[in-house]
Amino acid sequence: MAKKSSLVINLEYAALRFFCALVNFIPYRVAMIMASFIGVIVVDVFRLKRKRTIERLKSVFPNKSNSELRYIARRSFINILKTGVEMIRAPRLSRGWMDKFVVDGKLYKDKLQEYVDEGKGVVIMVPHTGNWYMAAWSMAKYGLQLSALAARQRNPKIDAWMKSQYGQINVIDRSNKDALSKIKQCLLSGGAFAILPDLRVNKRDVEVDFLGGKANVSHSGAMFAVYTGAPIVVAAMRRENGKHVFTHLATLRPDTEAKDKRAEACRLTKQAMSYLDGFVHRHPGEWFWYNKRWILQPPSK
Repeated sequence: MAKKSSLVINLEYAALRFFCALVNFIPYRVAMIMASFIGVIVVDVFRLKRKRTIERLKSVFPNKSNSELRYIARRSFINILKTGVEMIRAPRLSRGWMDKFVVDGKLYKDKLQEYVDEGKGVVIMVPHTGNWYMAAWSMAKYGLQLSALAARQRNPKIDAWMKSQYGQINVIDRSNKDALSKIKQCLLSGGAFAILPDLRVNKRDVEVDFLGGKANVSHSGAMFAVYTGAPIVVAAMRRENGKHVFTHLATLRPDTEAKDKRAEACRLTKQAMSYLDGFVHRHPGEWFWYNKRWILQPPSK
């Protein structure tokens, strides 16, 4: 991948900071209303990638009407815009803000802390639904020792900005050669590790039933649990009445005595994905249907 020139790096970063200044200037509720309005215009007037998205939705929900499918597509795109607004405003989201806009956030933090207090940490699997970042931001704001993986951005200045937006979360660079050992250390030291199940794996890994088809999913998140004995909390975020709802779907316990650890990790991965599949079917408008590369695309090798 070609490196960006210093001119391009600075222009991109300047544009980002200018846009961030505008978003931060506008009151939060007004910004959310504007995101909804822009989303409707983009999806229903300009119809940006709507045809492709509707086709994806129709393959998963063949019995839904066209108007229902358009509603889901519209809500999904609006959610992306709202998540972007909240990412920009993330450093300003105080604990008081969490109390107001994250339903029972402190309660869920205390539940996760109970797992952490068992001494083996906890692995939290959260999909691309609602504002998935909010699950991490809120838990960290309430005091949970939380780590997460993040991919490095091509623009180094934007990469530094992204990492600053994570706030109290310990961000581990996905490309770091010591990333795996750092995650293991995080769990064994009594921390929590949050991961989004990787649905964009090119190399063949774990085939799971997902959204009416077969998805190729990474087993790495579950493997950390198998090696450390940490429980896996499967959860999802959704938006409801202008607030964020943290939904606990299941707690999976790894068999640390399993002789074939990879097979055990694959079993846990399939279980977790079945819960996530059920959640998306119940709340389709919360899912990231505009993903650039459709999750049911078969692996290249």
